[in-house]
Amino acid sequence: MMHGRIEAGRRTNASVDSEQVDRFAARADAWWDAGGSFRALHRLNPARLAFIRSQLSAHFARDPAALRPFAGLTLLDIGCGGGLVAEPMARLGFTVSGIDTSAEAIAAARAHGEAAGLRIEYRTAAVESLAAQGEQFHAVVALELIEHVGDRDAFYEALGKVIRPDGALIAATLNRTAKSFILAIVGAEYILHWLPPGSHDWRKFVRPSELVLDLRRIGLRVTRLAGISLDPRTGEWSVSEDLAVNYLAAAVRQ
Repeated sequence: MMHGRIEAGRRTNASVDSEQVDRFAARADAWWDAGGSFRALHRLNPARLAFIRSQLSAHFARDPAALRPFAGLTLLDIGCGGGLVAEPMARLGFTVSGIDTSAEAIAAARAHGEAAGLRIEYRTAAVESLAAQGEQFHAVVALELIEHVGDRDAFYEALGKVIRPDGALIAATLNRTAKSFILAIVGAEYILHWLPPGSHDWRKFVRPSELVLDLRRIGLRVTRLAGISLDPRTGEWSVSEDLAVNYLAAAVRQ
């Protein structure tokens, strides 16, 4: 019995990459500084939020023009960081839970959310712990996360368990292409300094075909793939059909 409990404990945080957690924890006080070390996420956020709103409105048959279209629905933000997505989702009516394995990020998210008068449940936890407790949500978002997890199979297994039978997933990650190596690593980390060097490991980037197959194995069907592209003239990001670097996926329970 003791052996079983030890193995279960190991599985609880199997997807956590401690080195990545420490890397982001060191910058936790900068989450809401739009010109700081998380400025790349701030620039991406409008395009990400537009995609999330449109895809989840369609899936749950909600009016995207309504002030709080998702009232009555629950949402889990995995790897929520400082709450850059959790807060807008709460304003749109979701009952939001945000989890992150960085206690520093959760502290920053909680403080900012409370100052904004938002009721968001933030927890320092890995998704495996929620899956083990049987928690489920109407919608789950996992943005810029999959390329950072330690054990991807363990992550997907837990992910499949926390989405309700009628639920949906929105994921965002990076494609493993020559273009993504040049732009997302060489350009973003070493030339433009949008991210600290070493923020990404190109070998852990995920091709769309791989993501589709992995989600299918946990009972999710991808309904939309879209790229996020930067207009170099304006510095603005928008949803596009170019999946070569950053891309988004919407999936629903089959």
